[in-house]
Amino acid sequence: MTTVAARPATMAQALTRALRDAMAADPTVHVMGEDVGTLGGVFRITDGLAAEFGEDRCTDTPLAEAGILGAAVGMAMYGLRPVVEMQFDAFAYPSFEQLVSHVAKMRNRTRGAMPMPLTVRIPYGGGIGGVEHHSDSSEAYYMATPGLHVYTPATVADAYGMLRAAIASDDPVVFLEPKRLYWSKDTWDPEDPPAVEPAGRAVVRRRGSSATLLTYGPSLPVCMEAAEAAREEGWDLEVVDLRSLVPFDDETVCASVRRTGRAVVVHESTGFGGPGGEIAARVTERCFHHLEAPVLRVAGFDVPYPPPMLERHHLPGVDRILDAVGRLQWEAEN
Repeated sequence: MTTVAARPATMAQALTRALRDAMAADPTVHVMGEDVGTLGGVFRITDGLAAEFGEDRCTDTPLAEAGILGAAVGMAMYGLRPVVEMQFDAFAYPSFEQLVSHVAKMRNRTRGAMPMPLTVRIPYGGGIGGVEHHSDSSEAYYMATPGLHVYTPATVADAYGMLRAAIASDDPVVFLEPKRLYWSKDTWDPEDPPAVEPAGRAVVRRRGSSATLLTYGPSLPVCMEAAEAAREEGWDLEVVDLRSLVPFDDETVCASVRRTGRAVVVHESTGFGGPGGEIAARVTERCFHHLEAPVLRVAGFDVPYPPPMLERHHLPGVDRILDAVGRLQWEAEN
């Protein structure tokens, strides 16, 4: 038997493979969205699926996000597993009424009798030089909507495994894909794709003792870089990749913060009303007697997403993260 060697693969390729494997394993899985068929999606995540499975299962839709999601609700109610692609984060807003009023509430409304196995894929976040309607971090809206699960991968392996888990779930999942990580690479064995693990668990990506960086999606590589840079200051930072924003893994997060005694939440979304406020509150409530300093946040500024030439100032970077860690050290010593 010929052995296929592991080779580098991108997050985009892992997502494509996850969709292909899900469609091959389950004929009820249908992919739909704007330009997902012939074009293969604006980021080419659905490339080749229409040719392999037919246009009935990988369907181009009109440019009408509310209609797309409304149709997907009906499909899920009748036993299918639709996977909807929204082209960009801010393009998903016209479908928000469907998401809040029907997708999120259907299972509860029917006392569990009617599952809602629907996955909404949304490319999100900045870092690609996009303009304001192409770079939003809208995760707080979905986190604040009871009934939705919210996942966001930060690695190639998680992109595959978490998308497979989302599609297999009987609960609706908003699957946030960090655009600037689509071209990030890791080794990939085509004959042995990553395991499909139950979602809802955070992962410690780097062990440390000085402070914990709590992050997810596009901010994970920045936090890993900051943790390496912090060694020059004598700080040993732990990095926790949340992976799932809903459900939230309090166990892993709090175990880390109790070990280090300090925490910084890092994300691209705004500080005011952003996910970091909820995360900081949960950590403070559960770890208060272990904290040596207040939980801090490093986030995008409280403004609409800026023009491309300014986004490097807007997005959390290594310097801002290290500044927050320095403030933690000062708070603990004074």
